[in-house]
Amino acid sequence: MEQSKTGILLVNLGSPDSYEPADLKVYLREFLTDKRVIDFPTPIRKALVEGIILPIRPKESAEAYELIWWDEGSPLIVITQRVIDKLQKRLGEQVPIAMGMRYGNPSIEAGFDELMEKNPDLERVFMVPLYPQYAMATTETVIEKAKEVWLKKYPHLEMITKDAFYDDPQYVKALGESIRPYIEEHDIDHLMFSYHGVPERHIKKRDITGDHCLKCEDCCNVNSPAHTFCYRHQDVKTTQNVAEYLDLDNKDFSYSFAFQSKLGIDPWLTPATDNELVRLAEEGVKKVAVCCPAFISDCIETLEEIGIRGKEDFVEAGGDDLILIPCVNDDDLWIDALETWCADMLKPAEAVA
Repeated sequence: MEQSKTGILLVNLGSPDSYEPADLKVYLREFLTDKRVIDFPTPIRKALVEGIILPIRPKESAEAYELIWWDEGSPLIVITQRVIDKLQKRLGEQVPIAMGMRYGNPSIEAGFDELMEKNPDLERVFMVPLYPQYAMATTETVIEKAKEVWLKKYPHLEMITKDAFYDDPQYVKALGESIRPYIEEHDIDHLMFSYHGVPERHIKKRDITGDHCLKCEDCCNVNSPAHTFCYRHQDVKTTQNVAEYLDLDNKDFSYSFAFQSKLGIDPWLTPATDNELVRLAEEGVKKVAVCCPAFISDCIETLEEIGIRGKEDFVEAGGDDLILIPCVNDDDLWIDALETWCADMLKPAEAVA
């Protein structure tokens, strides 16, 4: 069969090469000096990262990564490769598919290079940032980095990027079905949706109206053009979508959402997951299940931060058990969604138009 002129690039956050402190230092330097992650002026950002964070954080992070590292390597990398392997079988070997990571290896540039090696006659790349919700520290930085590589090395290619897919019915189904067994087979008291947090200033910076996000009452549920790039709105909507899909309002347990992974002293989105887990336990909740819908693949933030530390905090505060619900990972329903999006891009140009 003729080689496809469209390549697929799946991009995730990234991972250190190992859980050794030296590799963590390299990874964290690249990650934290990104101006869309720590969005301070360059001199302040560099001083903060080099003077305060890097002397301490690599050793702490290395210890956490060692707890969740798999025999095959970083869970995030291993899972993303499994997704590619399944998607390749669905689309056929004639479709070039590659992995890129915003930080660490394989880089986004390496992903572009791999696609071109597979088919030097490639005409376009369909890039899927593996983030359901749009945020400047995730989707946006991936797009900007990809544009940098694209314009520098492969400007002849057409590049198409998948939009945030938090409200895509196939994604909602995949997420909902990944949660269903854990709420039906376990006698839980509460289901928590834990999203990666961001500073409040990130939300305000990406408000294209300038006067909606975090500025009007119930802003996430009041229709606005700002929602196209509002991470908090898209988190709220993800929770609502899944709640409707699973009929959570008619279950005999409660549910809520919160935000994890705060870094620094600036105001971040609230409520904070760690505080909420303690509060729930102190109020008598004995068994809680936690899903992490900001992540497609299980990683340090799910496996260690929630599955280990979060569970310890909950039990110490009086809870009996915390059940970590795996991400969609390489679940077949998630592959169904990817296959649909990619198949649309593989149609002749006139059919896509």
